[in-house]
Amino acid sequence: MISRREFYINGAWVQPSVPRDCPVIDPSTEDACAMISLGSEADTNAAVAAAKAAFPAWAATPPAERRRHVEGILAQYEKRAEEMARAISLEMGAPIDMSRDSQAPCLPWHLKNFLTAFDQIEWIKPLGPHAPDDRIALEPIGVVGLITPWNWPMNQVTLKVIPALLAGCTCILKPSEESPLSSMLFAEFCHDAGVPPGVFNLINGDGPGVGSQLSAHPDVEMISFTGSTRAGRAISVAAAQTLKRVTLELGGKGANLIFADADARAVERGVRHLMNNSGQSCNAPSRMLVERPYYDRAVEIAAEVASSIKVGPASEPGKHIGPVVNKRQWEQIQGYIQKGIDEGARLVAGGLGLPEGMNKGFYVRPTVFADVTPGMTIEKEEIFGPVLSIIPFETEEDAVRIANDTPYGLTNYVQSQDGARRNRLARVLKSGMVEMNGRSRAAGSPFGGVKASGRAREGGHWGIEEFLEVKAISGWDSSVDIAAE
Repeated sequence: MISRREFYINGAWVQPSVPRDCPVIDPSTEDACAMISLGSEADTNAAVAAAKAAFPAWAATPPAERRRHVEGILAQYEKRAEEMARAISLEMGAPIDMSRDSQAPCLPWHLKNFLTAFDQIEWIKPLGPHAPDDRIALEPIGVVGLITPWNWPMNQVTLKVIPALLAGCTCILKPSEESPLSSMLFAEFCHDAGVPPGVFNLINGDGPGVGSQLSAHPDVEMISFTGSTRAGRAISVAAAQTLKRVTLELGGKGANLIFADADARAVERGVRHLMNNSGQSCNAPSRMLVERPYYDRAVEIAAEVASSIKVGPASEPGKHIGPVVNKRQWEQIQGYIQKGIDEGARLVAGGLGLPEGMNKGFYVRPTVFADVTPGMTIEKEEIFGPVLSIIPFETEEDAVRIANDTPYGLTNYVQSQDGARRNRLARVLKSGMVEMNGRSRAAGSPFGGVKASGRAREGGHWGIEEFLEVKAISGWDSSVDIAAE
């Protein structure tokens, strides 16, 4: 078993002040694969103190030098990419091929995009031609607490740590205790890249412990959190006492609007997108809304595709999906499947229990419900598993009403050959992102939602700006050499 009980504080791996062991469970086998320690308030205080002490020098570091350190993190990843893929696969159950191809490469993808955006930032710029002696300065907000989830660990760590460092902030990362190994490897990347002591710190812990301590800490100027809407509300309440900035990237219940004129692979694409990562993605298209003339055929296709998806251990190569992250998650998903049956939805693929031939591991059968109606539990609540709800609609207006009738607003999807319709829908769907006809958002596009999905904007220049304060200055001496600015 792997033993990783230390925390990374002030440039060194240190023992917890009070040992509190926490096993990391391999969801493919249900066996403990590693042992970490959960931090105490003393550990949180030590990490915050280190970040606070390091902040003045790091904030004053020239942007080019901050960039060089971030490039060093990328270089370390490129040396150890296979280790990262294996750590993610082991800790949260992503099949090893998916971990190599999708999970681990989130780090270089986002990091390179941030460097592109970083090079375009004007740290001090004129307000406008009407005010030649006014300047707008962008300055780092200070010490930031970064709380990340288990489902896409390197995706979220990179989307928070890298822009924080580029902005000139110092940070404390609290990864999910379900998937800490990849984040501890990331800490090694930072160390080996020469990131100065105290600039990046890592403490393992749970939400009620380290998470709450960071959220309420008077020396933490900002919390960036990705996770459940319930936890996001609690963090907002805790942070309010110290008036810190809070950015939240929370849950979703994405609608995938499929019109009768959609391309031939639209339904299959939607099913596979939902099932990817075993349904454990906040932007998953978990509600498939289908125009009535195409509805029966869409249900047939969805059932066929879901039934063809294999489920297997994370350690095995292949295109299968793996387990969900833990027993609690597995039991919750089983409860939703039972709710769907009890409330009258038509089960057309999958269902309750483990997949055939499996008696151990947190595996869920790829499940599809048809004839789901608005208001059913499986239609309105985030399941976070490989469970798809298919809902018929009659008109475009009907589809919009159903899609928007949710507390969430992260990503919606549209499948239609009618460009005017796509454009109309992109404007009226209430979400932070809309993806159409299977086209992913481009590099540098912000990720984030509205309503109960939070209002963070991660990625590109928006992701860096979340960690910056805007300062308005008058009476600037324009005759001073620009280098002195």
